[in-house]
Amino acid sequence: MGKVYLTGAGPGDIDLLTVKALRVVREADVIIYDRLANPDILKEAKPGCEFVYVGKQDGRHTLPQDQINEVIYQNALKHENVVRLKGGDPLVFGRGGEEAKYLRERGVKFEFIPGVTSAISVPAYAGIPVTHRGVAVSFKVVTGHETPNKKESQVDWEAMKADETIVFLMGLHNLRTIAENLIRIGRPEETPCAVISKGTTPEQKSVTGTLADIHRRVAEADIQTPALIVVGKVVELKRDLEWIEEAE
Repeated sequence: MGKVYLTGAGPGDIDLLTVKALRVVREADVIIYDRLANPDILKEAKPGCEFVYVGKQDGRHTLPQDQINEVIYQNALKHENVVRLKGGDPLVFGRGGEEAKYLRERGVKFEFIPGVTSAISVPAYAGIPVTHRGVAVSFKVVTGHETPNKKESQVDWEAMKADETIVFLMGLHNLRTIAENLIRIGRPEETPCAVISKGTTPEQKSVTGTLADIHRRVAEADIQTPALIVVGKVVELKRDLEWIEEAE
């Protein structure tokens, strides 16, 4: 029985892959990867390494999560070094904890290899620091897409009244609802907001606006997934700190 490395692939730019992640990729006998992992990372694998795609996109899943868990387990029975490569960080809405629990219950050794999370890196590549002295002293990372079979949402909207930065991951299709909920709890309609698509990649594109008009602006710009949403005064810093898109 082998060992599974639950590995963060980073947000997209291959240069943001960690040294440790690169090492285990190069040593892997099999790599089980998702849609958001940069495919160029697979080119670093050794000859003979197997590749298993288990990506998910807009509700269309190659495999449901319980089957993905089993695929990882079965590969651990056959291979010494198994890399489960996940976009961003495996423990930030990446279900890495669920996969680790499944392996632990079956006696399989595993290791977490953190990745650079898109929650911080993508805003940074758009010129938006999630905290900034005198502007925001804290930030919150929230899922923008919950499991549809939940009886009720676990998102605590009332806790978002504070004047802090909020980053929503996987929330593009729920953008209008997110903006309406924030306005409903008391965040001003003129609160700055940004939506960043395909962040840290050559296809990066961003749109800024306010809670009142961001949905319209995003629709007009035809922003595509994967995308994240940043809400808060730090968005205004983009005018002075933008570097990737400005350079292009």
